[in-house]
Amino acid sequence: MVTLSFLGTEIAAARNKRGWSQTDLAKRASVSRATLDALENGRAGELGFSKITKILAALSMELKLQESGSGRPTLDQLMQEDTDDQGLDRRR
Repeated sequence: MVTLSFLGTEIAAARNKRGWSQTDLAKRASVSRATLDALENGRAGELGFSKITKILAALSMELKLQESGSGRPTLDQLMQEDTDDQGLDRRR
């Protein structure tokens, strides 16, 4: 299960990868910098779905749902997923 803390860590990594400050991302996502700081540092007790989706959209990220209990993917499944993702790459 994805926790809010894990999500915050991933968002911080994606933001840093782009060279953006928290203020930059907060403005792009139309959320407060304090909200973003709390999320990235594991201090957000609860955060609305709309705020999370705004932040993810500003980073060109999305949540992917899958059935729980399906276990870890096999190597073949991961390789197929990578192939599928490359097929969607429009930069080619």
